[in-house]
Amino acid sequence: MKTKIFIAAVGLFFTTALTAQTQFINKASIEYEVKTNIKKTMGTGMWEEMMKDVMPDFKVSFYKYSFANDKSIYKFDHWENKAKFPEYMRRNEEDNVWYFDHTTGKMNMQKGIWGTYFNIEDSIIPIEWKLENENRVIAGFNCRKAVGKIMDSVYVFAFYTDEIMIPGGPCSVSGLPGMILGLTIPRLYTSWIATKVSLTDVDEKAIKPITAKKYYTNNTLKTTLDERKKEWVREDDPNDQKWMEQLMWNTRL
Repeated sequence: MKTKIFIAAVGLFFTTALTAQTQFINKASIEYEVKTNIKKTMGTGMWEEMMKDVMPDFKVSFYKYSFANDKSIYKFDHWENKAKFPEYMRRNEEDNVWYFDHTTGKMNMQKGIWGTYFNIEDSIIPIEWKLENENRVIAGFNCRKAVGKIMDSVYVFAFYTDEIMIPGGPCSVSGLPGMILGLTIPRLYTSWIATKVSLTDVDEKAIKPITAKKYYTNNTLKTTLDERKKEWVREDDPNDQKWMEQLMWNTRL
């Protein structure tokens, strides 16, 4: 009799453990550490070199991604040490918001450039992904590597987990069979890494699109930026061109 009870208890233990391991998450909040090598994003002019001497190599911020019922919002949370950076390097990031509805395939974004908001409503941009046989553990989750390309020429390297069901990720990078917990974009000198996942810290009422009087589409945003960059930078200055290229990519990301 005791033997039967022992075997039943062991069976229940392994069944419970297996159920816990295969339980998929459909509501949570995720904190990301976003790290940018700002010196590499800057040019090589006299002013840029002077600025490099007084700044650290990396700018580190933290973002929060909250999701429930296939809807998500991703926005700035806090700086690691904002006193180390000039205000113009911080303000745009603090204003940016990404809202996604993966059921309808729609997205809503707010991007700030020098105090001006660009609000975008459009379909989620599809990314052609290639899965690779490389794995790593991020924030306690098993993740698989994938490589994609955005904006025609910018490669992104992601690690996603299918234990978190929403096909989302930082900024507008999405479309994998699970949540992206690690992301690197070499041409932006930036990486995103999930530092913690909380199943209880989810404010579902805050997961909603940004309202605005005027919305751009992805195409009209690109056209508008192409027109305005003529006013913002000098065509004969390579440092201006490099800075503008980074701005364009970050604004459309």
